[in-house]
Amino acid sequence: MIPRQLDLLKLLGRSSHFLFGPRGSGKSFLIRETCLDAADYVDLLDSRTWLRLKADPALLHSLVARPLVVIDEIQRVPELLNEVHHAIETKGQRFLLTGSSARSLRRRGVNLLAGRAFRAELFPLTWFELNRHGSFDLHRHLRLGGLPTVWSGEFGEDYLHAYVETYLKEEIQVESLIRSLPNYTRFLHGAAFNNSRILNYAKVANDAQLAPNTVRDYYQILTDTLLGFQVPPWRGAGARKSVQTAKYYLCDPGIVHALLGTRSIEPASDLFGMSFEHFIACELRAFLSYNRIRLPLQFWRTQGGREVDFVIGKEIAIEIKSAESVSRRDHKGLQAIADEQPWRHLLLVSRDPAEASFPDGIQHVPWKSFLERLWRRDYL
Repeated sequence: MIPRQLDLLKLLGRSSHFLFGPRGSGKSFLIRETCLDAADYVDLLDSRTWLRLKADPALLHSLVARPLVVIDEIQRVPELLNEVHHAIETKGQRFLLTGSSARSLRRRGVNLLAGRAFRAELFPLTWFELNRHGSFDLHRHLRLGGLPTVWSGEFGEDYLHAYVETYLKEEIQVESLIRSLPNYTRFLHGAAFNNSRILNYAKVANDAQLAPNTVRDYYQILTDTLLGFQVPPWRGAGARKSVQTAKYYLCDPGIVHALLGTRSIEPASDLFGMSFEHFIACELRAFLSYNRIRLPLQFWRTQGGREVDFVIGKEIAIEIKSAESVSRRDHKGLQAIADEQPWRHLLLVSRDPAEASFPDGIQHVPWKSFLERLWRRDYL
């Protein structure tokens, strides 16, 4: 087992929690490995349990007696949330409620516990978790991603293709989120092709032969089913006009390549560069969430073309380069954003093994060193 950074029992020690994460991120496995000795467990993927509770949600009280309770895949019987609310109020029980689709709960107008349960997320395996285990491989991760079954299995590529098919059939078709599965399938290919780029509904719509409003709705479904996320623009202090549209990433590099049918990624290629940026985006997102750091992950791009890949709050500006050698020529974006406001850290992260510091505050940091310091909380 790869030790995960998210400590479920520690979460429950504070409060009840919704635990969301994309399909296949390891929620159920983590629960079985860490919670079953301390909590009652209700598995709504078990057909018999699902049928009983679907017919009579009040039966929940006869199934759970301990102070801590885990209900896996709560979106399958959202009516249980009224019973959960009652148990929290009258018995003081604490609940961990897992799911892979916030949309299924929100669109049915169910009881979301009115602040009595916090939200946490579980992501695919991170560099930090795999490196701690001694099993991280950059090229493999960029190609196949960090979904636990992909990492641990012999047939990772086959699993990724099955993953996409299962997502379409069980998350999308069964939940009746769309009218046309072929349309959504074409959209997914377009979303993968435009991964890590600024959202352009018209372009994706044209590529997928869909209406722009349909594409906009489909992106929202992708977000609600936790398969993708936006990185919004940092607007700066106004010294330069910046773009106002978000960038979009799927939740894992391997899913992008499964959708695109990528067979290999050459180190000097544009695809490698986009995958490397995507990998860092996922790592930053997980770091902020797992450490409960409530600072936004954003990016900055001026209308004149200056860009910084990631901005964290008003603390750090990070430019990502996949090259093995970087120089002052790569400083333009960081120099431009430095004119907007003072920064604690201006970082150029790359595969160049040499570290360097410059009088204007810009630092060259090898990607491994950057991630080690990030997770060590040296930057935040």
